[in-house]
Amino acid sequence: MFKGIIPPVITPLQSQNKLDTEGLIRLLEHILSGGVNGLFILGTSGEGPSLSYDLRYEVIKRVCSHVDGRVPVLAGITDTSFTESLELAKYAAVCGSDAVVAAPPYYFTVNQQELIRYYLALADQSPLPLFLYNMPPHTKINITPETVELLSDHPNIIGFKDSSGDVIYFQKVLSLLKNRQNFPVFVGPEEILMQTMMSGGDGGVNGGANLFPKLYVAMYDAVIDNDFNRMHKLQEKILEVSSKLYTIGNSPMKYLQGVKCALSLMGICSDVMAFPYQSLSSEEKKQVQKALQELNMDEVLV
Repeated sequence: MFKGIIPPVITPLQSQNKLDTEGLIRLLEHILSGGVNGLFILGTSGEGPSLSYDLRYEVIKRVCSHVDGRVPVLAGITDTSFTESLELAKYAAVCGSDAVVAAPPYYFTVNQQELIRYYLALADQSPLPLFLYNMPPHTKINITPETVELLSDHPNIIGFKDSSGDVIYFQKVLSLLKNRQNFPVFVGPEEILMQTMMSGGDGGVNGGANLFPKLYVAMYDAVIDNDFNRMHKLQEKILEVSSKLYTIGNSPMKYLQGVKCALSLMGICSDVMAFPYQSLSSEEKKQVQKALQELNMDEVLV
């Protein structure tokens, strides 16, 4: 059920606590038209931890209602509060989500034993199956490969997403899970989608698929087909997207600023960022516009 390209859907905003509902619908249809295998909402790209609880609940309800079972929906429930994470999981179940995704609680530092207890308790009480989410750049906590292996024994923990960007770490996780059936392992950073899939990964949760879903689906298909020439051509384009759209400005969140700005320029949704971040400046938006004009997807997606 869970494989392939599952984009981390951005959250279109009109203001800090108001959803761009029309933009969200256009975005969902744009992504789904690319042949993706699922949707991940309220993750890092969805700015989940920065949104009010009311807004998070609204996103879950609207996305599940609009998608209506066409593809699986994974809802992010990452929070500093165990209780709030569990309440989000319960609501996601009511709305029709297929699974939930949780990174470690990110304020107080925890050791691996404490992290194991946290995830086991969450999995025991969640009405939906749970994906582990390793995001050390933001949580400052790394889920060790050994912890992933141990937690994979729990019947309600069904998969893993890694956004560390560490290919060696990813390969170690795969090695420890090589005898584990039906436990998909996904990569976040799209620049290493090809390498991690060739190592045995099950697909990608790649932010660029908000913009160009067909590109990442094509890469997934090329790896499955062992089409090395196509893989390398697609890899060049993925790296071009990354280098041209995710490097504008000086904010730590310039990747997401670039994605939201590009979607806005494409006429899909607004580019409002959740505080404390802001949209790109007018001069920076001109750079994004130029980059979009230079990115000729037709030449590689034929």
